Amino acid sequence: MEKLIITAAICGAEVTKKDNPNLPITAEELAKEALKAEKAGASIIHLHVRDEDGNPTQNKEVFKKAMDKMEEYGVEAIIQPSTGGAAGMTWKERIQPIYLKPEMATLDCGTTNFGDEVFVNDLPLMRNFAKEMKKFDVLPELECFEVGHIYNALKLKKEDLLNKHLHFDLVLGVPGAMPASVKNLLFMVEHLPEDATWTAAGVGRHQLQLAYHTIIMGGHVRVGFEDNIFYTKGELAKSNAQLVKRIVRLSKEYGREIADPFEARQILGIS
Repeated sequence: MEKLIITAAICGAEVTKKDNPNLPITAEELAKEALKAEKAGASIIHLHVRDEDGNPTQNKEVFKKAMDKMEEYGVEAIIQPSTGGAAGMTWKERIQPIYLKPEMATLDCGTTNFGDEVFVNDLPLMRNFAKEMKKFDVLPELECFEVGHIYNALKLKKEDLLNKHLHFDLVLGVPGAMPASVKNLLFMVEHLPEDATWTAAGVGRHQLQLAYHTIIMGGHVRVGFEDNIFYTKGELAKSNAQLVKRIVRLSKEYGREIADPFEARQILGIS
């Protein structure tokens, strides 16, 4: 079985230090957290950033500051900035980190209810993202919250807007979107192209359950504070590295080895 790629979503756009005091916010904190997660076994760092007040921002310079600090700390993992931003942002606001030419970035593949808000990703917006990522040779991670989102991504592929390896992130358990369950994960995976790779991200208490099954199914796993701030029920996680270490242990006990950052690049076709 292919080695396991672990993505650490180290901060997200919604979680605050009130939710978990261990949440990294500043460039320095993000860099330290990324390095710890990498040493624990993560080969992708999924990155959101915050402004000086702790609010989510897509400002290119804030991303650059965090990414430069990670390079300074010697982080070798793939840095994957989010283009999700926050509900209500324009696509031009959200696309900014692409212009830093990262190896990889997220591309949300459809509109979805997101709690009390609507996260808008219509096809014209998706095409804009795909065109810019293609122009700057950035590998999109295709974020899918529903099975229809997979077919939106395949439409972009058919339109020759996705010219690189197809890698999906199946996000289950967002309030208002597809619930997190093994049955729904299996259903989603059945609709993926055979030559694609995929990661599963379970939100909240579903994170560990989906991780177990993803390891066995040959997918890849995303964990981290963006999706889940607890280690066990009622016990806040001390770090993203703590969540990563558990996945490493489970995968190795199953007999599946962990991909280092360089092996992850080979699997994803960005080496």
